Amino acid sequence: MGKRDGQGGRIVLVATPIGNLGDLSPRAAAALADADVVAAEDTRRTGRLLAHLELRRPMLRYDDHTEQGRTTDLLDRAAAGETVVVATDAGTPAISDPGYTLVRAAAERGVPVELVPGPVAAVHALVLSGLPTDRFAFDGFLPRRPAQRRARIAALVEEDRTVVLYLSPHRAADELADLAAGLGARPAALARELTKLHEEVLRMPLPALAERVAADGVRGELTLVIGALPPQEHGAVDDDTLVERVRALIATGVARNTAIADVARAAGVPRGRVYDAVVVAGR
Repeated sequence: MGKRDGQGGRIVLVATPIGNLGDLSPRAAAALADADVVAAEDTRRTGRLLAHLELRRPMLRYDDHTEQGRTTDLLDRAAAGETVVVATDAGTPAISDPGYTLVRAAAERGVPVELVPGPVAAVHALVLSGLPTDRFAFDGFLPRRPAQRRARIAALVEEDRTVVLYLSPHRAADELADLAAGLGARPAALARELTKLHEEVLRMPLPALAERVAADGVRGELTLVIGALPPQEHGAVDDDTLVERVRALIATGVARNTAIADVARAAGVPRGRVYDAVVVAGR
């Protein structure tokens, strides 16, 4: 299979549907049919996709837990003439999913790599968000640990491009609360279940999104798009805004002093200024 038409071995990354099976391209189906082995992030989901195509192909698990250990084996198989297809749960491999390590290693070893393009949830959500699409930054998933998450958010404060993030449905309420506290009332769009029956895009400022999710919860695959920092706001955060951000963090259970320090770092202002606004002035 992998040596059809005189071709040698290669790595083929195949983008798969993020919800609607109708989005699978004919080229993606042909690549899966041509595979000697399919390295799948989730063999059950990829197995269902293969069954939909009436295909039977050898599969092995290739996820965050097995990526390091199996990369060399996959490269050896490709170097020996096999076609190794990489498919993630949904979307394009290597975009917040396994694939990057294999591509880098293949490039270093001289093993050919191809990409069969297709859906990317980040781009889909960006287009539907109604926010500027000419310049954007994709920042993947936020860290699980609160302190690390708030530090990452602080690094986004001065970002002058539209920002796209993936959210965990289990941590979405906390993540949105931290984003609202750190970034203020930026315009945002929360996209869920893209291309599926219950696709939904909620467009509202970050604090309103945080309140909505805290009150109602949220399910499904989540992609968040956040507007850039308006040019006139660079270095011009007023005390009332700082106080609001501190209060928002405190409301999530963060200690006052920690909230003051986080907000000061995110806004790029002295901690004493935030402390004075919150404590001394009694706001």
